[in-house]
Amino acid sequence: MKVDTTDFSSADSRASSAAARWFSLARRMVRSAEAATDAMLPAIALLPLALIWFGLGDRSIIFVLVHSVLWAVALNTHSGFRSVSNTLRMVGRNYGLRGPRLIAKILIPAAFPSILTGLKIGWAFAWRTLIAAELVFGVSSGKGGLGWYIYEHKNMLDIPAVFAGLFTVILIGLVVENLIFRNIEGATVRRWGMQT
Repeated sequence: MKVDTTDFSSADSRASSAAARWFSLARRMVRSAEAATDAMLPAIALLPLALIWFGLGDRSIIFVLVHSVLWAVALNTHSGFRSVSNTLRMVGRNYGLRGPRLIAKILIPAAFPSILTGLKIGWAFAWRTLIAAELVFGVSSGKGGLGWYIYEHKNMLDIPAVFAGLFTVILIGLVVENLIFRNIEGATVRRWGMQT
């Protein structure tokens, strides 16, 4: 008795095609959820939860800052690792690199432009979130940093002090961007010839 296998192979083909489509859809949904978490839920919106969970103080600010930085750095790092070409991976393997050595010698340097971009974006989010959190937490606790300084002087109608606080915020942002990140970029990405 002869069994017709064409029905089985077409059923297998349909099942594997459906599974591939389902996994592709699931992967896109996870990426969309990650991006939406970053874009749709600003870290400052977590302030009420941070106040409830951690109370007033540094732990609340750290919680909000970690949320503001985490997604930008994680998504850019993930994108950087995914964009490393198979040729570079094979070169590393041909040199006998495996595991942590492959990651340190090939993957991180190749993904570093994306990682650095994530760090820059994370820094920008964190800096804005810190100032906003200090405004809110400072109002609640009666103390704080630059955000509290700006808020307190606004209440006293001391406009020159408010502008001095805002100027300090801008100055710190420019120093971090132009001194720290530019030097890191010059010592790594530009030196390695990976400038985008």
